[in-house]
Amino acid sequence: MRQTRLKKQHPSLDKRLLFLIFALLVFGLIAVADASASQALNLFKDKFYYVRQQLLWGSLGIILLMVASRIKYRFWERIATPLFFGSVLFLLIVLIPGLSYKALGARRWISLGPIPFQPAEIMKLTLAIYLAKVAVSGKRTLAFFIPIALVVILIMLEPDLGTTAVILLASFAQVFVAGIPFLHFAAATGLGLLGSAALILISGYRRARFLTYLSQSHDPLGRDYHIRQILLALGSGGFFGVGLGQGRQKYLFLPEAATDSIFAIIAEEIGFLGSLVIIGLFAYFVYRGIKIAQAAPDKFSQTLALGLTTWIGGQAFLNIASMVALVPLTGIPLPFISYGGSSLVMALLGCGILLNISRYSHE
Repeated sequence: MRQTRLKKQHPSLDKRLLFLIFALLVFGLIAVADASASQALNLFKDKFYYVRQQLLWGSLGIILLMVASRIKYRFWERIATPLFFGSVLFLLIVLIPGLSYKALGARRWISLGPIPFQPAEIMKLTLAIYLAKVAVSGKRTLAFFIPIALVVILIMLEPDLGTTAVILLASFAQVFVAGIPFLHFAAATGLGLLGSAALILISGYRRARFLTYLSQSHDPLGRDYHIRQILLALGSGGFFGVGLGQGRQKYLFLPEAATDSIFAIIAEEIGFLGSLVIIGLFAYFVYRGIKIAQAAPDKFSQTLALGLTTWIGGQAFLNIASMVALVPLTGIPLPFISYGGSSLVMALLGCGILLNISRYSHE
């Protein structure tokens, strides 16, 4: 009698992805401790201030990751709508003076007592969940693009072009696999590119960054200072680096050394070879995420897994690409590695959901 081969379910989560996340997180703590020591000593008289904060956020993120990895992914489909509109409400609160505060020229933070957070980081996760729910609801094309447009407008009012780029990249990946007509997808992509160009041209700050990207030699002590210091760090590192802890750019020469520019510090100290290892780890993260999405048991989990993977992998790509002058400076953190509580916690929570999907992926 011919036996039917049934698809088996993995009894446990993707351990290779879990170990990879922990490896990136540990490396990030070391990198933050190294890159932030000078600034922490200058501002707080405590060179371990930033790394202690990062350790606290990382611990919270690990707890959320482990909890989310145990909650069946279908739970997120049930609460997708209130999660999304709650995140929209937070983005609206960000725009109200007195309820939020500015830093580095943008209004992106809200404080809950002593705890500051960025609603845009929460939106990266909740929008991915909401679009995955839309993908299985059978709704028309506008059901995807109206929430995406709403989120993009609110985040650009902060303003935050880097986060907008990450959200568009992840959202369009989800829309593409959701099966909407290709002409609709192509038209939306074209409008998105035109809109991005317009946003760059109408903003003096973004236009200056774009001009810096085109030429880094016109204003070395002004608008070109940041990218020139990044390139100095990369060039100083050479093939093998100057040695862990021996870099010079972190001594208040390189802006945002522990946050957006941390990859430049890493490249200076562990060189081209060590930087390739970090890039390889992120590439392997994307590979594992895509494998989980391919083997996901249903359309919701498939679309969500791809959105989570594209979010984190795309953000890593944009950060590193801006450090090597492939794209203009974006002002976004390197996932798991840059200093920043909101970004780290939400990335780990998203990874917990991805790991849970891997539990139900078919061989």
